[in-house]
Amino acid sequence: QVQLVESGGGLVQAGGSLRLSCAASGRTFSALHGGWFRQAPGKEREFVAAITWSGGGTYYAASVKGRFTISRDKAKNTVYLQMNSLKSEDTAVYYCAADTELRVVTGITGYGMDYWGKGTLVTVSS
Repeated sequence: QVQLVESGGGLVQAGGSLRLSCAASGRTFSALHGGWFRQAPGKEREFVAAITWSGGGTYYAASVKGRFTISRDKAKNTVYLQMNSLKSEDTAVYYCAADTELRVVTGITGYGMDYWGKGTLVTVSS
């Protein structure tokens, strides 16, 4: 079993930066693909970014490409999301996720995901 705990959310002005962290427990996490999803008020959950189990491949939603960077530290069992040039439309609860299948971690809504964190709120003020 894997447990995911997000941290690093908060209030930031438009144009600012935040780094989210997702700390995982469970020895199998290093073999899982990791991802970030978000859900804004009144909207469906959506894919943000994903990284392969090896860290060698990364994937991004078009809306965040060039502004967000996903990475992982296998020694620390942690996945990060560096968010730069934040916009008001980035305001959402951000969820960490993990799965054995890359197609699930890069899926539009994360349907069928094996593991989810409880989320961390990011609020971007304009």
